[in-house]
Parts: sequence; C-alpha cells; structure tokens
Amino acid sequence: MVAKLGGRASEFQAGGGESVKIGATNHNSQKCLGHRKRPGNLRGQFAYKVECLCCGHVYGANGCDMHERKCPYCQGGEPGIDF
Repeated sequence: MVAKLGGRASEFQAGGGESVKIGATNHNSQKCLGHRKRPGNLRGQFAYKVECLCCGHVYGANGCDMHERKCPYCQGGEPGIDF
C-alpha cells in the first residue's frame, strides 16, 4: 500500500507480530493499515494507522496496543495518536 503525503510517496509497512500485519483485525473490528516508521508515544513503538470497520474512523495507535484497541469515535477507546 502506498499513500501520498505532501507530494511524496510513503509506503506503509507491516510489523512483525500477528496483530500488526497489514489487514489484521482485532476482536473489536479495528484493522491495522501499517506504519511508516514514525515513532509512537511509547518508547520503542511505531505509530500504526488503524481503521475502525464499524464506523470507518481512521486514527493512530502504538503497535503494542493493536490487539486490544477500541475505536475512540464509536467504542469509547483511547484517543488516537499521530501516524
């Protein structure tokens, strides 16, 4: 998957664990869309792009949180981070 950012292409990458592979969906219907090596807000974590399959909201989350994330818009989850 390639996304255009400010006129340049930036490729999203999968992580090493099952919950951070592109297309992985957790039990709360939150889908991992990958990372661009941007640091998350926890040490040693990348910020992943996440899509809620319930409402379509897109937000960022640390990789270590992907398995349990809830949408901040429709499920009362924690606010997203920059991705």
